[in-house]
Amino acid sequence: MSRLLTTTVHISAAIITKSRSPLHLSPSFFSPPHLTSISTYHHLPKFNRNLSIRAVDSSSDTKSDDVSSENKDDRIDLKSDLDNNGSLRGDGDVYPSGEFEYEKFGVWKSFVVKLRMLIAYPWQRVRKGSVLNLKLRGQISDQAKTRFSSGLSLPQICENLIKAAYDPRISGVYLHIETLSCGWGKIEEIRRHILDFKKSGKFIVGYAPLWGEKEYYLGCACEEMYAPPSAYFSLNGLTAQAQFLGGVLEKVGVQPQVQRIGKYKSAGDQLTRKNISEENREVLNTLLDNIYGNWVDKISQAKGKKKEEIESFINEGVYQIEKLKEDGWITDIKYDDEVTSMLKKRLGIAEEKKLPVVDYRKYSRVNKWTVGLSGGKDRIAVIRASGGISRVRGPFSSSSSGIIAEQFIEKIRIVRESKRYKAVIIRIDSPGGDALASDLMWREIRLLAESKPVVASMVDVAASGGYYMAMAAQTILSENLTLTGSIGVVTGKLNLGKLYERIGFNKEIISRGRFAELTAADQRPFRPDEEKLFEESAQNAYKQFRNKAAFSRSMSVDKMEEIAQGRVWSGNDAASRGLVDAIGGFSRAVAIAKQKANIPQDKQVTLVELSRSSPSLPELLSGIGSSVIGIDTTLKQLMDGLTLTDGVQARMDGIMFERSEGSPFANPIFNLLKDYLSSL
Repeated sequence: MSRLLTTTVHISAAIITKSRSPLHLSPSFFSPPHLTSISTYHHLPKFNRNLSIRAVDSSSDTKSDDVSSENKDDRIDLKSDLDNNGSLRGDGDVYPSGEFEYEKFGVWKSFVVKLRMLIAYPWQRVRKGSVLNLKLRGQISDQAKTRFSSGLSLPQICENLIKAAYDPRISGVYLHIETLSCGWGKIEEIRRHILDFKKSGKFIVGYAPLWGEKEYYLGCACEEMYAPPSAYFSLNGLTAQAQFLGGVLEKVGVQPQVQRIGKYKSAGDQLTRKNISEENREVLNTLLDNIYGNWVDKISQAKGKKKEEIESFINEGVYQIEKLKEDGWITDIKYDDEVTSMLKKRLGIAEEKKLPVVDYRKYSRVNKWTVGLSGGKDRIAVIRASGGISRVRGPFSSSSSGIIAEQFIEKIRIVRESKRYKAVIIRIDSPGGDALASDLMWREIRLLAESKPVVASMVDVAASGGYYMAMAAQTILSENLTLTGSIGVVTGKLNLGKLYERIGFNKEIISRGRFAELTAADQRPFRPDEEKLFEESAQNAYKQFRNKAAFSRSMSVDKMEEIAQGRVWSGNDAASRGLVDAIGGFSRAVAIAKQKANIPQDKQVTLVELSRSSPSLPELLSGIGSSVIGIDTTLKQLMDGLTLTDGVQARMDGIMFERSEGSPFANPIFNLLKDYLSSL
């Protein structure tokens, strides 16, 4: 089979997430997840019944899953647009907003909650009048974590804020914000829960020693924002970067041979080009416009300033903390201990006494049942899928990283065969990967959707293989800035002939069969007939992806072709083009799942999380051997990172969004290549 280049997208501290066309990362770069114990989460107590409208009906009532290029009948012409609230307007279904509505407990419910707190386990007890201290920094996973797992979990952050809103023992929240390495989808989800918490009437105070765009975006949602006198503000705007290895590979004697299907498919550009293509530049400019525009809009609303003032502030390059206070960008200048003293005074605690604080990890152990938020009899399954996509676990993978198709399919089948679950929510946070694995999961999700309502909820990124999974659901949700789409494929191999010659390495291949050396002969370029077969294979993979996307979204193939071609879209743009049904986060996904399962919106449900633990990422082998065997092994690792051993990939391209995200999906081949070059 053809091999696909593994390009990756890196998003750093404060801007975007990456999305890319159908590519696949080598198993040695991503570790597989494993299914752990099933934990139960309970739903929000009440949802607002506000409605929005779906752009396209992607119901699974279709009689056949077979998709061909002949399927070109115009089914639904997309004429949807977005209102000011990010809800979709068009022909189709009407969806509940899932907006959180705080409902104060009555006398009897309050009595029951106090009774439950008395009989709670010691590790679930919290001192009355405590302040929930949440420290947000670094990477934030969408996976639910066990008590033994390190790092932050988006589901637990959001659940803690919900519990704290109703917990009579919690007086307020003290939010410490430091440099964040996650995408804008997660940032939007956290910000939404901060605003929801404020509906309880309790205080939420933000404090940060370093403010970037993402950190300030969250801080503005708090009632008050504080920073120390030495705080560093780097609100200078957003940038996007695209890195290219074409010149480097040329110097070391490596010739990438890449088949890119799709006008906007930039996966592979990292290896073949020395500069950015006009198509890639167009995509990056559009994404930056969306992210920057959204940031300016939300900050303008939060601070009560005109958009022109926000942009002027950014362009002025303000760095003096005193001016930030004077102009109302922060509440006051205080050290952490001074904010603590202020909170003591607010709560009537003597200065010499310690502020009662409960941290994120301890409060995560508090069961929602304890604070009166227990679920109902109806159950909704939640399956989370994060990371690169592989079909099976690779030999160098750990047990927890990435999406392993065979394990994901096992979860899907368990839910499909069970009568316990009324509906299913699939949370997707993936730049894609193995195209075959993505297709196998697409099939299983569609089979599941024939028996139960399935809602796909996309987080930071659901591109290429990630979108392939999502499009099997009846309903797709995304955040405003979720990176999605990237319907396209890239495949290729590396011609290492000149490099082998320079280092004195030789490879001889004896074969049988006309195309036996198609991917094995890395010491020479393709023959004309091999190149033709390679291109036709990639074209076939693209057509299958595109046609299934058209079929899944009830769209003509010609219409889908206009919005496919490997292009990455933000959530809002994807929604206006029919790739996404509604804008929202997890709470809206739950509300829609209830609607599809004919469960009243005011009725509580129990969310059953089919989770996995999140141990540390595997260490990559980066040592360079000095012997011929060592060099051969290193080259093999390099090839496995750049080309694909398991066929065509559906992966997002190698874009780096500065000040946007760390590198949860970053390609480690850069470090490997750097180590290799330094050893020559």
